[in-house]
Amino acid sequence: MATDAPTKQKLWGGRFTGKTDPLMHAFNQSLSYDKRMHDADIRGSIAYTKSLCLVGLLTKEEEQKMIDGLQRVGKEWKDGVFEVKEDDEDIHTANERRLSELIGPLGGKLHTGRSRNDQVATDMRLWLLDQVGEIEHALKSVIGVIAARADQEKHILMPGYTHLQRAQPIRWSHLILFHAFSLHSDLQRLQQLVPRISVLPLGSGPLAGNPFLVDRDFLAKELGFQSVAENTFVRSI
Repeated sequence: MATDAPTKQKLWGGRFTGKTDPLMHAFNQSLSYDKRMHDADIRGSIAYTKSLCLVGLLTKEEEQKMIDGLQRVGKEWKDGVFEVKEDDEDIHTANERRLSELIGPLGGKLHTGRSRNDQVATDMRLWLLDQVGEIEHALKSVIGVIAARADQEKHILMPGYTHLQRAQPIRWSHLILFHAFSLHSDLQRLQQLVPRISVLPLGSGPLAGNPFLVDRDFLAKELGFQSVAENTFVRSI
């Protein structure tokens, strides 16, 4: 059960004086599955660090120290040596906790003007864009293999069937290219998602904008987004 020791690292825990019950922590945590977004979270934080420097909230020295620290955190995830702590609720708090361990109190500046809302929405969209890219690459590879086989084996003839009965003679290549065209349709639908996903929420703040006027066009370019969310509520979608 919970002790009287105060809960640490909980963004929502400021009004609580006791420690979170382990059952509540297990129910509320998401790190077990959102840790797959570790790279997206690091990239988003590095870009935001640069934007804080541009508006004068970080010195160039602080910016570089912050970026170096974030890259070290990212490398720990990549190398499989990142140590999860008991109070790590999600990938965002885990990364920020580790950053502060590496670079000290400066790590606390990372969250200046950034809401957890727009951070989570940005990470999710970055991760989705990465996933779309991987699936697109896989689909193109499969389509390429089918097309190559069809070209090599177009001399092979076979019976075509309709209603379980033999009908017109067809080429084997004609049959397998059917699957290529089906996959191509899937690929097109996937590609059409990209402009919808590639809308930057970062800089929307908790509700109605970033109080420090970070350059959202800079952030979009830095992170590879095609556009910037024109309404701050988009950050929660």
